[in-house]
Order: sequence, then C-alpha cells, then structure tokens
Amino acid sequence: MTAIVALIGRPNVGKSTLFNRLVGKKLALVDDRPGVTRDRREGDATLGHLRFKVIDTAGLEEADKDSLAGRMRAQTETAIAQADVVVFMIDARLGLTPMDQPFADLVRRSGKPVILLANKAEGKKGDEGIMEAYSLGLGDPVPFSAEHGEGTADLLEALVPFIADEPDEDDEEQAGWETVQGEDAEEDLDPDRPLRVTIIGRPNAGKSTLVNRIIGEERMLTGPEAGITRDTISVDWEWRGRKVKLFDTAGMRKRARIEEKLEKLSVADSLRAIRFAEVVVVLLDATIPFEKQDLTLVDLTEREGRAVVIGLNKWDLVADKQGLLAELKEKAHYLLAQVRGVQIVPLSGLAGEGIDRLMQAVFGAYEVWNRRVSTARINRWLEGALSAHPPPAVAGRRIKIRYMTQAKARPPTFALFGNQLDHLPVSYTRYLVNSLREAFELPGTPIRLHRRGGTNPFDKSKG
Repeated sequence: MTAIVALIGRPNVGKSTLFNRLVGKKLALVDDRPGVTRDRREGDATLGHLRFKVIDTAGLEEADKDSLAGRMRAQTETAIAQADVVVFMIDARLGLTPMDQPFADLVRRSGKPVILLANKAEGKKGDEGIMEAYSLGLGDPVPFSAEHGEGTADLLEALVPFIADEPDEDDEEQAGWETVQGEDAEEDLDPDRPLRVTIIGRPNAGKSTLVNRIIGEERMLTGPEAGITRDTISVDWEWRGRKVKLFDTAGMRKRARIEEKLEKLSVADSLRAIRFAEVVVVLLDATIPFEKQDLTLVDLTEREGRAVVIGLNKWDLVADKQGLLAELKEKAHYLLAQVRGVQIVPLSGLAGEGIDRLMQAVFGAYEVWNRRVSTARINRWLEGALSAHPPPAVAGRRIKIRYMTQAKARPPTFALFGNQLDHLPVSYTRYLVNSLREAFELPGTPIRLHRRGGTNPFDKSKG
C-alpha cells in the first residue's frame, strides 16, 4: 500500500511549493500571500527511489471551528489522520513564531511519525531559525529549500524509514488535470481508465457541496462564503462499478470582475481542467439560472470540444419544478444552439437529490461524444439533405458538395468535400450541423465540420 505523507504548517511556510516539487508539476497554486491553499490536495510524489502519496494542506491557524479558517483546519486534521508520516514545516528565515508551538503539539499528539522541515534555509539565511526549531521537541530539523531544491538528499534520508520501496512505474493517473487525455488522444480508451468529469460554474453554485455529496464524504471545503475553492481538486470515485475522476474547480466570474492575481490563477486552473476533461458538468443555480456567465461557460466548454451536461443545482428551493424545467429547456433550445439537445438535470447537492440522474446523463454524453458514423450512412444522409435544401450559388456558380466522412470522434468531427466550400454561408453550415445532430442522434455534443476542397478519393471513375 502506498505511503501517505502530509505537509503541515502555518500559512506561507512553503507547503505548496514543496508539494509541486515532489509531484513534479505545478498543480498547487502558489502565491506570496499567506493562506492561498484551502482544500487539501493529493498527488503522486517521487523523491529519489521513493514513491508515495503527498497531501498539501491549508495553513494551520487558531480559529473558531465554524469559521472558514476553522473548517480549513478541520481539513488539515483529516490529512494528519490519514497520513503515515507528517512533515511539519517551519520558515527558517523567520524562525519560530507563537503559532508554531501549539501546532507542533497537535502533530505530536496525533501519534504519527513527524519530520521537522526547516524550509527557506537556502544559504546561511536560516541558521538562527534552525537552531530555534530544536525547542519544538520534534527531533533534528532538516534544512531545506523547496524553491531551490536544496536539502533534497536530507529529506529523502528522513523519509526512507517510513516509506516502503515500490517498483518504478510510469503512472499516468497522477492527481492533476495535466494527465487527462485531450482531443488528440487515442479514442479507444482502456475501459478500466476513469472517466474524467470536470464540474464548473459561477461562484457559490454549489460545486464543492455536490462533489462531497457524490463521493459521500466532506472532502471539499464548503460554506456560505462565495469563492471558497481556489485550486482544482481531483477525487477518485466509482459509479455502478465504473471509475470516475471528479475535478472540482474554482467558481468563474466575468473576466471584467477578476482583478486579483490569485483569482486569475484559480480561473486559469479551472480552464485547464475543462481543456483536459472528457465530460464537463456546467452547474447552474436553479434560483438564478442562465445568467450571461452560465452561457459563457457552456460556450467555452463547447469551443474546447468537451461533452457537456447542465446541472440545475439547488432544485430543492424551486417551488414550481415542472413549470420551471419546461421553461429552462425551451430557453436552452435557442440560447445554447451550439449544443442543442444538451441534457439538463435538476438536482440538489445539499439534499443529495438527482445525483444518479446526473451520472446517467454524464455517461450518456460521453457515449455520444465518442460516437462514430460510417461513411456510407453519412453520404446517404447527405444526399437527402442536399436534395431538401441545395447549397446556394456564389457569383453565378452553385457550390458543389461531393461527399462527407467522419474524420474522428471526441468530439464528432466531419470533413466536407467539394468546390467553393470557402464561400459556404454560415447559415448553411449550421443547417448541415443541425441535420447531422438530428439524423445521427448527436444531442448536446460539440460537432466540428471541416471544409476540404478537391475530388472524392473514393470515386474510382475519376482515377
């Protein structure tokens, strides 16, 4: 079983910087201000010959348990309970602070093995802080610099007694969104590979609450405050025996309202999570649905070519459920023409309602996203579509469409061959896409239609 290492310490001691160094990727957001990390984040780490799971945690602070800082501390205490060994970090340049001693007592009481890491000890800057660290009673401090990688051998030596050697294997399923296959990946996926589902939405739409309800534990930090989630956090789960990797993301506001550097980093993290997902659930607040930002997020997902499902959260707060659902489906028909037929699922993350329907819709959207249609069927349809509505003439010459084939799936992508296709009006392209969607049952998924000039290579009479 893989050992678990938890990184613990007060805010701004460099836990996220060390986390990123250990996993070899910039997964955790890093900023100069304290308190950037809120949720605990897990990743597969490598240090020398050691392989282990590392948990990045929020900075420890004294706070009321019901406050945001108190709930963050509860997440950290959960990480300590899960860990096989705790790395307690201090800032060697600042030395000990009044906050360090009580938290050192906390990790000591946990009964877990503790490694005291004196971070930011590059050069001689941290000598005084290292000497002070002995007073914590946690053993010899390990001088380290997460930013520059100094002291790596000493940290490796400290971890060796607590982590069993494991075979060195290439693991494509690390905790970050970077490992997710994109549009150019092979389409015949391993059925045992988890389906990657990213949940996006405006701040306070209930994304983290929904993820917690789906997996059945308080994994994500939640509360009435908007914008609690900052990092994109992934969790592994199973639905009816099928593996799923869920990505919870930070809420995304209108670009004009984003001023702080930290929020820009959070939004960039969310955008990458969309780009490397397979299915994206756009979560709407059912009490204020289809705001302009909601439409923007659906459009963004469609442009990235991801399968889309719309979740109507907080459905338990709606009085006229049947009437509102009919109204919203009608609105979606003309507001979201680019993903016409997208599945809209009423649910309540807080009450746990509609989750099974949501997952059915997710796997249904994934199936449509992977759908392939034979060239023979496509061209039989094309013949009828051209007869019913021939392409217009340009400068006295009618546009000639010869044939069509599906170039790829994920999303369904079709190549249209003929003459003067560069002059094909957008309205006619839209007609073909909508007709394709209806004829081959491709509801709600992005459809790509590429125009190619030249003759039909399958027409032997031209050879």
